[in-house]
Amino acid sequence: MLRRLRTGTAEQHEDVERTLDLLDPDLQRGRLTTVLARMHGFWVAAEEGLDRWAGRFPDDAAAADWPRRRRAGLFAADLVALGGTPAGAGPQLPDVGSTDTALGRLYVLEGSTLGGVVIDRHLASLPRLADVRIRAFSPYGGDTGAMWAAFRRVTRARVDAGGDEGAVVDSARATFRALADWCRPASPSATTGEGPRPVSRPAPGR
Repeated sequence: MLRRLRTGTAEQHEDVERTLDLLDPDLQRGRLTTVLARMHGFWVAAEEGLDRWAGRFPDDAAAADWPRRRRAGLFAADLVALGGTPAGAGPQLPDVGSTDTALGRLYVLEGSTLGGVVIDRHLASLPRLADVRIRAFSPYGGDTGAMWAAFRRVTRARVDAGGDEGAVVDSARATFRALADWCRPASPSATTGEGPRPVSRPAPGR
């Protein structure tokens, strides 16, 4: 299941990486603030949908440890630390109608914490950001691996119990596409007029 998710969303995943380009050695504070503002709006919308799912399927949400996985508040705090203002408005996302679609969305949100560890180290190395500590990209600290492993177990168990693999993958693809489209105004090509750089792949595999 996880291999199918990884291969089935590779194109959309690359689009998100290229759009955000957060490993840019010349990343400026202003563009990071713009990126975080877009990501905050997206996470607000994504988490609202997952909250509605959790209300309908509380046992499944508890098994996925959903409350601990919220990050919109961290993006908001990071924005404030950078001098930005959290707007809260995000894109219109498809309804999370089942646990299969919830797991597809969570695959994107939770998978971003793996690459987030790399992004976190990169941001910490930039002198222009020495006065702030960005937390949203690596929310679990030393528990990142354990949280990802727990999500993988829940996803496998769902599929083994008769879950719809196709629905999980389709939901993940749709979430990646929505994230890339929503963040496009913060891409280097949009903010500087330069073309996109090649996608780098320092993040751990999923």
